[in-house]
Amino acid sequence: MTNRTVQLQLGFGACIAAIFLIFVAIPEWVASPSNVRNIILSPLFWPYTLAGFTALVGLGLIVAGLSGSNDPTPLNEPSADAPMAWLRLLGMAAIMAGTMILLPRLGMVWTCMLAFAASAFLVRTRHPVAALICAVVVPLALYAFFAHVAGVAIPQGNIVRLP
Repeated sequence: MTNRTVQLQLGFGACIAAIFLIFVAIPEWVASPSNVRNIILSPLFWPYTLAGFTALVGLGLIVAGLSGSNDPTPLNEPSADAPMAWLRLLGMAAIMAGTMILLPRLGMVWTCMLAFAASAFLVRTRHPVAALICAVVVPLALYAFFAHVAGVAIPQGNIVRLP
C-alpha cells in the first residue's frame, strides 16, 4: 500500500464518516431542546462542528492523495521499533485507566492536565515545553469558559476545587 493509496482511503473514509454523522447519527441520537438561546450552547453545535472538520480533513486527504506523486514504495515495512510500539500502546492504556480512576478524585481539569502531559511524553514530543504549557493552559481556559461564561458545571474533585 502506497502513501497515495493510504491518503485516498483515509480521505474517503473520513468523508463517509462525516456524511453519516451529519445526516444520520447527529439528527437521530443527539437531543436538543428547542428553546436554546445561544447556538454555541446547543447540544447540536459541537457534534456538527466536529463532523464538518472531519469532512474538511477528509477532503484535504483526498486532494493530497490525488495531487501527490505515485511513489510505489510500500508503507508497511516491518519496523525494528515494534516492541516499543506495544509498550507505548500499553502506556496509553495505563493513562486511560489512570484518567478514569483520577477523574472523581481530582476533577476533570486537573486530571486532563495530567493525562495531556503524560500522553505528550509517552509519544516523545519534540516540543516538551509547549506540551507542558498546553497541558496547563488548555484545560484551565476550557474550565474558565464553560464554568464562568457558559454557566456549565465542570466536575470538580474531592481534593482540589477551582473557583
